[in-house]
Amino acid sequence: MTLPNIPLGREPLSRLHPVHQHLPERPGWRCRACGAAWPCPMARMLLRAEYGPDRVGLSVYLAGVLFDATEDLMRETPPPTPGELFERFLAWNAPGAPPVTVNPST
Repeated sequence: MTLPNIPLGREPLSRLHPVHQHLPERPGWRCRACGAAWPCPMARMLLRAEYGPDRVGLSVYLAGVLFDATEDLMRETPPPTPGELFERFLAWNAPGAPPVTVNPST
């Protein structure tokens, strides 16, 4: 049995539909699919769809992601401010936050 020609290091993502490849690339926390700061608009939409009405569960998940991302991103020059990290990882999921919009080309 021959395996498909899959680029080294991309095996898990290669089996996903392209829309589901909006995952973070560490340590820079950029989207693997579109290159935007993660969570990109498409990742936000997918996370909201996955968690449905469970905004608390999504917030707990995002807080864990923020913890991991903070360690990586604080090594950048200049490092992001706490407010920038909050806006990027948590604020978009807060009650009353505007709906996530996605550019159809991503």
